[in-house]
Amino acid sequence: MPPPAPSSPDLPEDDARWRTAGDRIQTLLDASSAGGAAARERAEQLAAEVTDLYGAALQRIAGLALSANADLADAFAADDLVASLLLVHGLHPHTVERRIADALDGVRPYLGSHGGDVHLLGVDGGIVRLQFVGSCKSCPSSAVTLELAVEDAVRTAAPEVTSIKVVSAAEDPALDVIPAEELLRRVHRDGHGSPGWHAVPELAELSPGEVGGFLVAGTVVLACRIGSDILGYRDRCPACTDSMAGAALHDNVLTCPQCDTDFDVVHAGHQVDGDLHLEPIPVLLRAGVLSMALPKSAAQEVA
Repeated sequence: MPPPAPSSPDLPEDDARWRTAGDRIQTLLDASSAGGAAARERAEQLAAEVTDLYGAALQRIAGLALSANADLADAFAADDLVASLLLVHGLHPHTVERRIADALDGVRPYLGSHGGDVHLLGVDGGIVRLQFVGSCKSCPSSAVTLELAVEDAVRTAAPEVTSIKVVSAAEDPALDVIPAEELLRRVHRDGHGSPGWHAVPELAELSPGEVGGFLVAGTVVLACRIGSDILGYRDRCPACTDSMAGAALHDNVLTCPQCDTDFDVVHAGHQVDGDLHLEPIPVLLRAGVLSMALPKSAAQEVA
């Protein structure tokens, strides 16, 4: 389920090009290593000089704009591309607390669909304190998707965060701080492998109530749109272990065409009359593009 996209004018046709500029720059820097360590160092210095130059100019532009119209702060923050550049240069107009709170609001509907929620308890320096409440107790993979969605939202909104302290409703708030990476340790412990995000812009073409199959990084997944929300699941029925290609969706219930088992797609894919559940696949709006998260080991399997 993606966070709601902010209202904004139509983006230019080459907007996607600039959203992926960071990847291209990194590729060029990596390629410079072929010329040896000195060549790589010079390339990194050149990139740093250009970045600092444009950062200084951007700081002046942002200062002049906000001095003339303070309301532009929200407009800057609502534009993913502009906001990301401001973050790189430490110029984002909103505080880290505001950015994290807004990011959590964006994924809260996704958490709710899995029977959970998250509260921001506070931010101290680079340490964020969060509290998870509720859960889909019979769905272990659902807990992983919740942690992944929240970790990604916090990291994207506040890259300066160094640690995240997660406190459950029943835990002592005085627990030791844990690194953000600990959020995903359960994924490694369960053998799922490291997660990776994959852009799937075709998800935006789904109509309300429509179910579609998509091949993402070698894995077949199912996605359906419920209102404005998009939910993703791996294409495997836990009851008959067969593909759910051709599954029908009625009143938020997805029915396996092979064994007629029903699953509630808005509640973590839990079986309507049983304890089985579909395997949820996180779907989030990242850099303006709908994306799915798949563990690397799963992405290497062809369903």
